[in-house]
Amino acid sequence: MNTIYLKSFIRCKRKAWLDFKGNKSYEVWSPHKAIYKIKQYQIFSELCNGEIYTGLKACERGSQGVIGLKIKGNFFQNINAEIHPQLLLKTKGISKWGSYKYLPAVYRLGHKTTKEHLFDLTFSSILLGTFQESKIEKGLVISSYGNKVNVEEVYFNKKLINKVLNVLLSLHESLEGFIPEITHDRKKCTICSWQNFCDKEAKENGYLTDIDGIGSKTASLLKTNGISNTQKLASYNEKELGDKLSIFNEQKHEKASKFIKQAQAYIYGETFCISNNNYSDDLLEKTASGFYVFDIESNPDDKHDFLYGFLKVNNLLQKKEELIYEPILNLKNNKEESYRQIIKILFSQKEWPVLHYGETEKIAIINIAKNLNFSFEEIDSLTSRFIDLHTLIRKSWILPLKNYGLKTVSNWLGFEWVQKNVSGSKALYWWIQYQITENEIFLKKIIQYNKDDCLATLKIAEYLTKNQSKKN
Repeated sequence: MNTIYLKSFIRCKRKAWLDFKGNKSYEVWSPHKAIYKIKQYQIFSELCNGEIYTGLKACERGSQGVIGLKIKGNFFQNINAEIHPQLLLKTKGISKWGSYKYLPAVYRLGHKTTKEHLFDLTFSSILLGTFQESKIEKGLVISSYGNKVNVEEVYFNKKLINKVLNVLLSLHESLEGFIPEITHDRKKCTICSWQNFCDKEAKENGYLTDIDGIGSKTASLLKTNGISNTQKLASYNEKELGDKLSIFNEQKHEKASKFIKQAQAYIYGETFCISNNNYSDDLLEKTASGFYVFDIESNPDDKHDFLYGFLKVNNLLQKKEELIYEPILNLKNNKEESYRQIIKILFSQKEWPVLHYGETEKIAIINIAKNLNFSFEEIDSLTSRFIDLHTLIRKSWILPLKNYGLKTVSNWLGFEWVQKNVSGSKALYWWIQYQITENEIFLKKIIQYNKDDCLATLKIAEYLTKNQSKKN
């Protein structure tokens, strides 16, 4: 039992069990974990002024920061335990090494300190205190925002320690038993390295939260009404279900219809038209004289869009090899120039609509326009050209898919990315690698990925316009 399993257990009991006993061939490399590790080291290094060393010898020398240390101990009730402190930070005090001691520290990505951080610190403090022969009263949560390293102190009390001990007992019991059930809160699964493994089982067993729009609360409500899986949901009467979904107020029958049809689509591979509005006809008309496809790559934690990609399309029948793709790199020291390039492209064809997938691109353009002191009228005129295909397809169709993300929908339509197993988080990982190494190969990977995102968005636009005749 160690801190790695504890952190996994707090997120998901099954993940902890799989980390401990799972077949590693089913585990997928996670760019999120790699990004976290890189940022963690960068912040720790800045905090310690670069004086970070590895292992026990670093503690004996009195290094300012120590990483890579493993401490084993016989925990309470004869449970063997092991801690892997993210960072030990030197402070005043007395320990077996002399007139100093170490405090455990963890890195926080984001603005909120969670149970994961608190429990990790508390568990580490118990074994570390015994190991260095010095009591530990507090731990540190390290974060970075506003280009500043922030340190939050967490003091250990009996209540917190008892909570951790109880969780550790539950963790020990769980790891000794059979594999836990799949978590009901499936949103947590999106960045998990075991997602594919659990997805397969969830679909086979008809997990309700696999249906788009159904979260853990709605799933719980359905189960209390006797709808325990997707098969039962797919065969349910729409009016009867609507009457049971009073929490959705006036939308209850609309929600019931959508849930049932989405379940039917997911199980049987069917598609349903859900709107008589002429969304696709409007799209065909607006794009007839040419349009742009726009996609960005960003680092949400730094609030930095590092690449803007434009695909120039004269018409939907244009051959792919004739399309012009233009990437605009946004380095922090030349963002004004990047902004001007973007506006120049958009205003070179003032009447062209801009197709994008999701709200991120439109928000980015609004922020750029504000940065360049556009008037409210100019911003409204510019953003009125933007067409969100994600919203459009959800209003128009129910597809046999788990979600309506760009990759899920475009893959279903037969689109393939040039690079395999790519994602926005992997593009961010490449960007961080480029910043560290300045190796142009990472930029090329990001640009190819962004171009494919634009082409995937175009594929969805083609689907929407070609299938308008199928509408009722």
